[in-house]
Amino acid sequence: MNNQLKIQIWSDVMCPFCYIGKRKLEESLQQFENKDAVTIEWKSFQLDPRAKYQPEDNTFDYLAKKYGRDRNWSVAMHESVTQQAKAVGLDYHFEKLILANSLNAHRLSHLAKKYHMGNTFEESLFKAHFTEGLDIGNKSTLTQLALGVGLKLEEIESVLNSDAYINEVEQEMNEAQSLGANGVPFFVFDDKYAVSGAQSPEVFLKTLQKTWEEGSFDVTLDFQNSTEKNSCQIDGCE
Repeated sequence: MNNQLKIQIWSDVMCPFCYIGKRKLEESLQQFENKDAVTIEWKSFQLDPRAKYQPEDNTFDYLAKKYGRDRNWSVAMHESVTQQAKAVGLDYHFEKLILANSLNAHRLSHLAKKYHMGNTFEESLFKAHFTEGLDIGNKSTLTQLALGVGLKLEEIESVLNSDAYINEVEQEMNEAQSLGANGVPFFVFDDKYAVSGAQSPEVFLKTLQKTWEEGSFDVTLDFQNSTEKNSCQIDGCE
C-alpha cells in the first residue's frame, strides 16, 4: 500500500474554526500510530475575497451589522467561540482582532508551501490574527511573520509587490467548490474522504485510520460526518 497519507486543508486565516480545526486534527494525529507518514498541505479559501475594512471596524459591530443583530448578540457569539478555542488550548482575543482581507496572507502561504513551511506559516498567521491582534492584511506584519518562519526577505517582497500566486489562490478556491466545500475548514484525506468543519479529534482519527487501512484506492470523495457547524461559510460562521 501507499506508505504516505496526504491531508489537504482548505482554510482562511480569518476563520476562527480553522485554527480550532487545526488543533483538533493535531490531537488526532498524536493518537495515530502512523503519524510520521502523514503529510499536510494547506489550501487557499477566501471567505470574502472582496472585503474592504475601515480602520475603525471591529469584529463585534461588523458582524452584528452584517446579520442585522445587536452588539450583545455578537459579543455572546464570539465568547462562545472563545470558549471552544480555549478547550483546545488556544487563546482568542476578539476584542483586539483586526479585520483584514486575507489575499496577501494566502499568497505568502504559497511561497511558504514551496519550501515545505506551509504548516508552520499557517500556525504563525492564526496566532497573529486571533491571539496577538496583529494586522494580517498589513504587508510589514506579513513580512515579519514570513521572516519568522525562515522565508527570505527578497522572495517575500517579490511576492507582496507583485501578483504572484493570485492565480493559485483562485484555482484552489475553485477546486474546493468543485469538491463540494461550502465553507472552511475543509479536510480531504488522500483524495477519498472529506471532513467538513472543526470536527472532534475522534472523527479525524477514525478517518485517518480508515484511509490508512484501505491503502490505494480509486478516487471518489466521500464525506465523513459532514456538517456546517463549527465552520465558516461565505455568508458567516456557525
